[in-house]
Amino acid sequence: MSEQQDKVINKESSTYRVQGFSCANCAGKFETNVKKLPNVHDASVNFGASQISVQGEASIEELEKAGAFENLKVIPKTTTRTTSNSKDEQEEKNPFYKKHSTLIYSALFMTLGFISMFINGNENIVTALLFITSMIVGGASMITTGLKNLIQLEFDMRTLMTIAVIGGVLIGEWAEVSVVVILFSISESLERFSMDRARASITSLMDVAPNKALIKRNNQEMTVHVDDIVVGDIMIVKPGQKIAMDGIIIDGYSSINQSAITGESVPVEKYKDDDVFAGTLNEEGFLEVKITKRVEDTTISKIIHLVEEAQAERAPSQAFVDKFAKYYTPVIIAIAAMVAVLPPLFFEASWDKWVYQGLAVLVVGCPCALVISTPIAIVSAIGNAAKKGVLVKGGIYLEEIGALKAIAFDKTGTLTKGVPVVTDFKVINNRVDEREILSIIAALEYRSQHPLASAIMNKANTEHIFYSDIIVEDFSSITGKGIKGSIDGRMTYVGNSKMFSELLTANNENKVRNLISSLQEQGKTVMLVGTDQGVEAIIAVADEVRETSQQALHKLHQANVENTVMLTGDNQNTAGAIGNQVGVKDIKAELLPEDKLKVIKQLKSKYKRVAMVGDGVNDAPALAASTVGVAMGGAGTDAALETADVVLMGDDLNKLPFTIKLSRKTLNIIKANITFAIIIKIIALLLVIPGWLTLWIAILSDMGATLLVALNGMRLMRVKENE
Repeated sequence: MSEQQDKVINKESSTYRVQGFSCANCAGKFETNVKKLPNVHDASVNFGASQISVQGEASIEELEKAGAFENLKVIPKTTTRTTSNSKDEQEEKNPFYKKHSTLIYSALFMTLGFISMFINGNENIVTALLFITSMIVGGASMITTGLKNLIQLEFDMRTLMTIAVIGGVLIGEWAEVSVVVILFSISESLERFSMDRARASITSLMDVAPNKALIKRNNQEMTVHVDDIVVGDIMIVKPGQKIAMDGIIIDGYSSINQSAITGESVPVEKYKDDDVFAGTLNEEGFLEVKITKRVEDTTISKIIHLVEEAQAERAPSQAFVDKFAKYYTPVIIAIAAMVAVLPPLFFEASWDKWVYQGLAVLVVGCPCALVISTPIAIVSAIGNAAKKGVLVKGGIYLEEIGALKAIAFDKTGTLTKGVPVVTDFKVINNRVDEREILSIIAALEYRSQHPLASAIMNKANTEHIFYSDIIVEDFSSITGKGIKGSIDGRMTYVGNSKMFSELLTANNENKVRNLISSLQEQGKTVMLVGTDQGVEAIIAVADEVRETSQQALHKLHQANVENTVMLTGDNQNTAGAIGNQVGVKDIKAELLPEDKLKVIKQLKSKYKRVAMVGDGVNDAPALAASTVGVAMGGAGTDAALETADVVLMGDDLNKLPFTIKLSRKTLNIIKANITFAIIIKIIALLLVIPGWLTLWIAILSDMGATLLVALNGMRLMRVKENE
């Protein structure tokens, strides 16, 4: 071990990666051991992410000594994504025969033992020595830990197995005990393998972004490690390259594949002044990007951090299993003792037979399958969601979202895009040129501070109409009505119907009023354009509905969400038009932020479990009050990442029905795993009554249950959005 590793870490809180966890019980024991270290104030193991957070001072040597019972390897965790790629942190890629050498040697001695038993008989000293050697080679670590646990009166699965092995040796069951030791080692390896596969979904996220980037400094191009890149550097990204850092495009345009961040399958067009994210793929253009965040602050780094934290959050079902397992093991030991002792004492039964049955009870009682049933499902589901652009911040939210009865949606930026666009432009006076009048409107709005001005200017830009150089005189804003200005000596007005109430001439009054009413009924904001002579054009602006909103609402109703509510500060007409278009069941309009909070509380009192979907900033009180707060478009938005319980990284509401489906499948698999693990134990224990339970059956039932539970939980990694 290097001097650098041995030195004491003086930080208040440090996080380390841990290699070698074989089970959740072992992780808990490691946490307990670390807490007992002299200068450690507190410690918390994240079994899902294979990490431990330590408050206080502890050296790597001390931590590894605390995990010596399982030969754990502890590695300091850096803040950058280079951690996942460093050779120090990855287990050596040893050949299979080296990685499992003890198991192979143990199996070899066991095979020789059976050959000796066939030739020399079961009572032969050579046969006994071969089987005992097999046990020592394959079970030394387990037996050492089990004996320490017995001395300290700590009971876990290794304690049960150690008692069973010692008892089996004492009654001369050499062959069966050696098989039990090997099968238990195989079971632990399978458990470790399945958890590693589940964690791999997070590891793959870490490897999304490259560790080096091409940077331009002082007019020179150089390849720089991401740790050495600073905010303000200019990064060059060529076609076909992955983007290494978050930044803003200062030159060029391209199509960017953002699936690693947002889960979007379709590439997004990016232009000058648009944000780009580390880990996304530049498909076709040459880009110059100004770095805006340090490597540890990039969106992909925050996603990884939040997902790792989420794996540490225990779901209610996991808390139940942990509590159950705490009392389960001592109960199994008590039952085994009664099975071994009571029949010979009270019914004159054979001691050999019932001691053997008691040992089998200990083996079958190992809670391996039960303990792994929940964490493997939670880790698999959270990892799958993250890869599809959904951040779930813990098992508790993963469980809650599947039980939602009502969902409230903010309108602007959630059901709609949050960006106003011109939807209708109609010239009333046929003597006026359409392009000319649009240039005049844009020239006036160019000088306006009105929120809808950008929509009109975007309309003019799209149609390549120039307006910024048009000279406007006597420009003024009329509060509550609109704006006016003189162009080429002609005063033009842009505003609402109040401004034009006196200018609506008899010739076009009915036509204009009918058109205004029709557009307003569609939830659009209507502006009139004209002069002192009358109205010349009508322009309507609206916040566009997201393409996915209607489809998402339909899927939610199909998923038996009882009520969907739209919350907005807009007037009733606009709210009604948008709400009817997307298909919500209820509409609450003209609400202040505090009113949204009241609505959420009312919904909770009626439906118990309610989600609020918003932008993560303006809707913070409502998000906090809901059972599950869901933020839209978290990519690059720190506030959304921090405030919500679930974050939809892209702007796709269809991720919400997928998350609900994933949650429900997770709950079903957890329940099935727990039920199956308990039923297998009960069936095996019932075999004690006729005296049919053997050590072979006991260990095979435990190993089989563990394997099936693990495979069932790992199915969550393959849940798709459109199944």
